[in-house]
Amino acid sequence: MTTLQVGDLAPDFNSVDQDGNAISLQQFKGKKLVLYFYPKDNTPTCTVEACNIRDNYARFLAQGYAVAGVSPDTAASHKKFTTKFDLPFTLIADADKTIVNAYKVYGPKKFMGKDTIGVYRTTFVIDETGKIEKIITDVKSKEHADQIL
Repeated sequence: MTTLQVGDLAPDFNSVDQDGNAISLQQFKGKKLVLYFYPKDNTPTCTVEACNIRDNYARFLAQGYAVAGVSPDTAASHKKFTTKFDLPFTLIADADKTIVNAYKVYGPKKFMGKDTIGVYRTTFVIDETGKIEKIITDVKSKEHADQIL
């Protein structure tokens, strides 16, 4: 689980989005950002979570939030995922796991009763100055937008 806390500066990152465009935390300065981490594109729970955020995207925009998802998938995988489910927000590729490690949301966990290593489903709400203002670790995929907002 993450050791980051509310009030900490969010770790910077440099990667690419689903379209192969360079993306960094610095691009969101001056905006509120919902940065959500999820294990894998096109898996049942991750799809439910992404679609819940999609279905509530207008609410995020109305409250001044940008939204970006991060997983260890490639930009090509993200592109297929955003196209298939008409996701209007950014997905950030983290195939080398640099971002999930910086946010400390990657490590040992149980999945279907087995010990495994993967991404802890976690959401960070980052303010306009780059400080973490909220951390959600008990993500409810079907109602995640309500948890955030």
